[in-house]
Amino acid sequence: MINRIHIGNLAYAVTDDTLKNTFEQFGTVQSAVVVKDKVSGRSKGFGFVEMASEEEAAAAIEKLNKTPIEGRTVFVSEAKSTGPFPSEGSSSPRHSFGGGKRRFGGNKGRRFEKKEANGEE
Repeated sequence: MINRIHIGNLAYAVTDDTLKNTFEQFGTVQSAVVVKDKVSGRSKGFGFVEMASEEEAAAAIEKLNKTPIEGRTVFVSEAKSTGPFPSEGSSSPRHSFGGGKRRFGGNKGRRFEKKEANGEE
């Protein structure tokens, strides 16, 4: 099912209503959202539209991909679903930071521990 559509390269002036009005020519728009930065409230340059049916979504993708909206060429495609994050102990590259007990700042702490073990200060 491709009812959910991703729209990239949006102009910062594009609003939720602009997206909704643009996609309504292809069918019923269930939701239209421009993703905004939480702190500044400024558009991040992409958004999502959810259409009522697969046929409407497919038609919108075909007709609007690589066309201008508010003066910028947008890229329209099926939205990829993001599943849950892998569990903490998984071998996913997302959670792999490269290594064991290595700490930031080099080996400063190890030298100190070595001196302390030898009875030095």
